[in-house]
Amino acid sequence: MSSFKSPLSLATSGDGGGDRVGLSHRASGEVHVIVGPMFAGKTTALLRRVKAESNGGRSVAMIKSSKDTRYAINSVVTHDGTKFPCWALPNLMSFRQKFGADAYDKLDVIGIDEAQFFDDLYDFCCKAADLDGKIIVIAGLDGDYLRRSFGSVLNIIPIADSITKLTARCELCGKRAFFTLRKTGETKTELIGGSDVYMPVCRQHYVNGQAVVEAVQNVLKPCSKIQSDSHMEEVVVV
Repeated sequence: MSSFKSPLSLATSGDGGGDRVGLSHRASGEVHVIVGPMFAGKTTALLRRVKAESNGGRSVAMIKSSKDTRYAINSVVTHDGTKFPCWALPNLMSFRQKFGADAYDKLDVIGIDEAQFFDDLYDFCCKAADLDGKIIVIAGLDGDYLRRSFGSVLNIIPIADSITKLTARCELCGKRAFFTLRKTGETKTELIGGSDVYMPVCRQHYVNGQAVVEAVQNVLKPCSKIQSDSHMEEVVVV
């Protein structure tokens, strides 16, 4: 009686030890995640990794959110001014079509900066790494100014090959900074800005600083209302 063999265990004819039937010939992909507060060097670490892959002979491409227009439209730029050309896109799933199907198929490494701004981050990483065999390196904020999950970055953790958590230096005391403090009274989650809007802080100064910001907001709100009411009265008088 012949023994049963799964189709996946049968080698293709020819060299006797070739690729197995039913298994993809494409190389396995990878997902690497770089997170941390603002000014922690996430973009610098991303560029270093992508450049190393390029120097090693792999074809690379960089993507950033089209929402980020702080320093340049078609470049990823670090806070110290280092630039790298990129595709500025509203979503990641449009990348293959924009880049070109043939060029995409030959691509080895994809870097993604400001990953928190992409709603389709998880789906794209799954497809690009699992099905297309790409090495994906993403950099982004893991938390917003309220220390809450920002975008889909944390959703990538379960599918990541490696996770790097960077820290900055607290702008107030010099200790390791894990958090981002917003200096302004704006409350929307997505607020593009640099050192004029945000600062890296340690736990102690985050708690103290957040209390100060909230206190200032409470003081400014009545003043703003008075000014608004005064303006309305002036309009009525005129």
